[in-house]
Amino acid sequence: MDKQTFDSTKELIAKDFELETLEDDTVSEEQLLELLAERMDFLIQNRTEFLFSLMYRLDIDERKVERALHPLSPEPANIGLARLVLERQKQRAFTKQHYKQDKLEDMDW
Repeated sequence: MDKQTFDSTKELIAKDFELETLEDDTVSEEQLLELLAERMDFLIQNRTEFLFSLMYRLDIDERKVERALHPLSPEPANIGLARLVLERQKQRAFTKQHYKQDKLEDMDW
């Protein structure tokens, strides 16, 4: 992932999950995943409804969320959900970079 896409991904995640520590340029993708997994753990334990509404708003596939939360999942739920969010936010950042919309005021009506 290029730096611009990664920076956009960090911004999206920081905004949606209220993570202030992502302003540091030295955060790696692995560290971002760890921070997000910690936040997921908190949300699972304390704000489950908010977490599910966030998953819906971020358009993360419900079946993937169910698999990540399943007791027989190969990794803990917080890490599985963090991976899903990271992948989805990477897609969003890439799309925003490569498929920019014209501003409405620039369009002829």
